[in-house]
Amino acid sequence: QVQLVESGGGLVQAGGSLRLSCAASGSIFSINAMGWYRQAPGKQRELVARITRGGSTNYADSVKGRFTISRDNAKNSVYLQMNSLKPEDTGVYYCNADRIMYLHSGGSLASALDAWGQGTLVTVSS
Repeated sequence: QVQLVESGGGLVQAGGSLRLSCAASGSIFSINAMGWYRQAPGKQRELVARITRGGSTNYADSVKGRFTISRDNAKNSVYLQMNSLKPEDTGVYYCNADRIMYLHSGGSLASALDAWGQGTLVTVSS
């Protein structure tokens, strides 16, 4: 019923920038907190940045001052501006929404908890 779709990944040289986007599709009523996570090869998935519906943010220490998370509630979207990229930023980046309220096909309000996108690969070369 609802889907998160990421875009914007790619290959960039160290010091470069990328902007990731994630849009929720479906008959969305509201979305609570949204975030970006990443998983480097051979490592566990980790939180990169998170933003509440009201706009409060928190970041992993490793990206503070370089990455900026933002959202557009009207577009049901979240973004991650990544500057001064480092090789250690390489990984698959996943969009997450902790709770999505949406209109079910039967007309009732339903919720999707802990929704994830399919991921987008970011590769930073040295």
